[in-house]
Amino acid sequence: MPDEESISFEAAMERLESIVGKLESGDVPLEMAIELFQQGMKLSQLCSGKLEQVERKIEMLVEENGAYGRKPVAPLNDEG
Repeated sequence: MPDEESISFEAAMERLESIVGKLESGDVPLEMAIELFQQGMKLSQLCSGKLEQVERKIEMLVEENGAYGRKPVAPLNDEG
């Protein structure tokens, strides 16, 4: 896996989707499934961190312009 700090959000999400697909298929040996799961958890944390960074940047830009107040970003899932 490439250096985690240099991977883009989109590339990390694509890799995560690939891992989830492999794990859902059930066609991987247990040792490989554990390794894929660990990689998936790291990618998930990486994506979450990148989203938090973007949210902070947006809040800073909004705050600098002073025209808008802070508003929480709605979650991406439909749970509710």
